[in-house]
Amino acid sequence: MNHHHNLTPPKGTVWLTGDTHFGHAGSISQSKRPFADVAEMDALLIEAWNAVVRPGDTVIHVGDFEWGHTPAGAAEIFGALRGRKHLIVGNHDRARVTSLPWESVQERLTVHVAGRRIVADHYPLRAWPGSFRGVLHVHGHTHGSLPGTSQSTDVGVDVWGYAPARAEDVFARMEATPEQPEERRRAQERDEEGDDA
Repeated sequence: MNHHHNLTPPKGTVWLTGDTHFGHAGSISQSKRPFADVAEMDALLIEAWNAVVRPGDTVIHVGDFEWGHTPAGAAEIFGALRGRKHLIVGNHDRARVTSLPWESVQERLTVHVAGRRIVADHYPLRAWPGSFRGVLHVHGHTHGSLPGTSQSTDVGVDVWGYAPARAEDVFARMEATPEQPEERRRAQERDEEGDDA
């Protein structure tokens, strides 16, 4: 596993997703997911994924792929999902997940897509490499409990209708969000205080 890597996906759509928690019964109640049980959740998450992702597309999964299946069960779910899949390791991703045939397994990944750079991490970052130069940040882990900003957002399934989100749709949501990242806000506040002196 690499700590930080750069990726320029080949042609095809780039999808961002995370926090699928396949097999994790607790995620249904904890995240108020609209599924009766794990079997229904797993089936509908696979269906939603494959409804949008084509075989040649790239999928960046920001972690917490699975929790609760056997290694064979995790492999079966992985094999049912379309696309060239990259994993950003989440706090629930054990060896049965990281050993699956991902295109790459990273702790953090910088993705170059549609003329933009995205720093993908499982955890929401308060500051990230290049944030002052317009680099965006996507994460999971919080299941929609933290509001997004103009440069950072949660791409987990609980935020995006239980399906992967197209990178351009994620960009559009960030652009429509007036809230700036904390580091940028504080720098502007310092600049404004200096102007008042």
